[in-house]
Amino acid sequence: MMRGMNNKPLVLLVYVCQLFRILLVVLVDASFHPPDSLSIDCGRNLNATPRVTNGRSFQPDLGSSSVTLSPISSIVVSKDVVGLPDLYRTARVFTTTSTYTIDAKTGRYWLRLYFYPLENAQYNLQNPVFSIRANGYLLREKFSLRRSKRSPTFLEFVIEVVSSSKGLSLTLTPLNGSLAFINGIEVVRVPNNQFPSSALSVPLGSTVQMSNHVGFETAFRVNMGGPLLTPENDTLWRTWQSDNSFLVNLASAHSVLTSPSSVQYPYGTSVEIAPNWVYATAQEMADANVGDQNFNISWVFKVDHDFTYLVRLHFCDIVSKALNDLVFDVYINYEAALTSFDISSKTMELSAAYYVDFAVNVSGKTDENEILIQVGPSDIMSAPSNAILNGLEILKLSNVFDSFDGSYSKISTTSKRPKKHMLIMVITVACLGGLIFLSSLVAVYYCFSVRRKSAKKPKCASAWLPLPTHGGHSETKISTGSYASSAPSVGLGRVLAFSEVREATKNFDENLVIGVGGFGKVYRGMLENGMTVAVKRGNPRSQQGLVEFRTEIQMLSKLRHRHLVSLIGFCEELNEMILVYEYMAGGPLRKHIYGSDLPPLTWKQRVEICIGAAKGLHYLHTGAAETIIHRDVKTTNILLDENLTAKVADFGLSKMGPTLDQTHVSTAVKGSFGYLDPEYFRRQQLTEKSDVYSFGVVLLEVLCARPAINPSLPREQVNIAEWAMHWQKNGHLEQIMDPYLAGKVNLDSVRKFGETAEKCLAEQGSERPTMGDVLWNLEYALQLQEATAQSVVDENSSNYIPDLPDWIPHVQHVEHDSSGIVSERESDAETSSVVFSQLIDPRGR
Repeated sequence: MMRGMNNKPLVLLVYVCQLFRILLVVLVDASFHPPDSLSIDCGRNLNATPRVTNGRSFQPDLGSSSVTLSPISSIVVSKDVVGLPDLYRTARVFTTTSTYTIDAKTGRYWLRLYFYPLENAQYNLQNPVFSIRANGYLLREKFSLRRSKRSPTFLEFVIEVVSSSKGLSLTLTPLNGSLAFINGIEVVRVPNNQFPSSALSVPLGSTVQMSNHVGFETAFRVNMGGPLLTPENDTLWRTWQSDNSFLVNLASAHSVLTSPSSVQYPYGTSVEIAPNWVYATAQEMADANVGDQNFNISWVFKVDHDFTYLVRLHFCDIVSKALNDLVFDVYINYEAALTSFDISSKTMELSAAYYVDFAVNVSGKTDENEILIQVGPSDIMSAPSNAILNGLEILKLSNVFDSFDGSYSKISTTSKRPKKHMLIMVITVACLGGLIFLSSLVAVYYCFSVRRKSAKKPKCASAWLPLPTHGGHSETKISTGSYASSAPSVGLGRVLAFSEVREATKNFDENLVIGVGGFGKVYRGMLENGMTVAVKRGNPRSQQGLVEFRTEIQMLSKLRHRHLVSLIGFCEELNEMILVYEYMAGGPLRKHIYGSDLPPLTWKQRVEICIGAAKGLHYLHTGAAETIIHRDVKTTNILLDENLTAKVADFGLSKMGPTLDQTHVSTAVKGSFGYLDPEYFRRQQLTEKSDVYSFGVVLLEVLCARPAINPSLPREQVNIAEWAMHWQKNGHLEQIMDPYLAGKVNLDSVRKFGETAEKCLAEQGSERPTMGDVLWNLEYALQLQEATAQSVVDENSSNYIPDLPDWIPHVQHVEHDSSGIVSERESDAETSSVVFSQLIDPRGR
């Protein structure tokens, strides 16, 4: 007793010290002012009180001994806007080239620029186009805020100030008689050793050198697993975004946090690298409720092509209880960056900050200009299946032209060639010119003679014309081949005029809206020829864009099959992205099996629908000119017409399959959570067997009348694939089928159906059947059901499944389609189109 009482003051003292330490960290962060820093409020009255934003005092841009403006002539625009930070309420506007010169010592500086197009009766600040330069670096060639939707725009660069310069100069040049403007400027000295002189390239190999002259532009600065961090929480006044919008699959990650005061900074790492608030939070692998968790947490970031990026990864082991417990792999753009990485082996303690730098070149030859960051479990079997990431920075490096603007680089490629090569170039050009001239004479003669010979021959129509860059008239048509379709062509991919689409939807009448998806709204419309159609109009604010739009057109325009939704036409006029499909009166399959008041389908109808969908997928895999992998098979992408004929829809994520000399296609993981092939998820290797797996999940939904993922159910029932396979392997799958079917189905038919689903859901793609095999098995299951229907129904016959026992509860189904791999912000609930499945946000599939 005495010993316990003596410990109480000690425990209290420790608690008070810990609390004091946390408060001290907060106070230090809030009061710290970087050396050699200056915050400038452009257009602010000289005699006005300095504005304080996030703990920094912004001084007027004129009258300060540290800032000069040349020429002084300019225009001041101001407006009080409710909710707008004070810094953006004034702006200085220029009609001619103007330069701010800011006193700065030799070294590197963060240059932060603030823009907001204030409303003004005389000047429209959303229209100006101007260039921005700083100390010889081209920051922007044709900068405009036309697409800003009147929201603040922030740019951040790292610029070198050399001893020969007079400080840091910022020049704004109006283009083509336009204006230039700026609201705020901030200059902060970069600490020594903040950026490396070299970094390992990815794929791992050569080292990329980074001289002091190389500039940086902040593309992304992200706080994994934590909230937005404002400059008040950073000693260098940096902003750190939350990572939720970049996560490929929110369900794959689980956020963790600890006290910022517990974060340690080993030698070589300081709070200037990243604040303890970043290291105190992280994303770790979520509990997928499976024995062997083998998946990655993925983040995707859109970047500009033809640039090299510095990728800095921040780690701090705040999840382990002992050293060497956390071992995992890190991938950048599918390449191994860190293998069997153990943070504690680098820091020799837990909760210690550590960071790693890589150089990543994003070539213009890639289909998607993005950087994909992934962390996942190591192949070391003894290591627990877990991986974490605390923070991330992606910075664009200036190119050889000292430019951060890709368009300028291409234009200026020939403007900076060394003069000593000019003579060689002149001689080479002269020789080539003579050769080209002679070749032209020969070509003209040849073409003339060939043209005369072929003038009498009939012209052959092209099977597929390139997608035009602008919308055409309604009479314009694109010729497409049917590729031996089993059904007549409904439409030929007409290029529709915007006026024609507008008339068909009565000027996009809201009363005709039949669905809303990630791509935009869906309208029921009627063309001039009386055809009822579904019109999918892209929302300009949607994160789905031109890639999915063109993929859908290019896929459907050359595919015709009775069990594929037909594309009637499209419109790309006036910056619109509109797709027009055949009208599917029955809507998505999901509505007919759960989540609506529609009458339940009979077992025969369900099997026939599955057979129709299987035929559509089988055609994609084998019947088209090239193998096509749908990549997003699910019950909302199987649509029904008025006769309940099934058709596969939504080809925005579709991908050409492997060629004869390939076994798979390496590509980013996209699809819908709950339907995603686990092998594809782990390896990023896509095959047609990935569609087979997804279709297996669809079969279980049809049988059990419940969503693929339903978080409201008990833990063991959340994932339909795991739950149903448990019953299937025990030989009692019929126990969990839709209660409506009890006593109305043939036992052998259900068993064959369940066996087919089980084969589709095999862990290894090589063990799964082809869609042709799936189709054969489903047709056999249908024959078993029809054979029973022809005989006299006997309630006591063993061919029928008795009523479900009372101990099996009837679970009320909650519509939940765990959104997609790229984002979970867009719900795939029953607001989806009754005409066709919504195009889920590419960050939501």
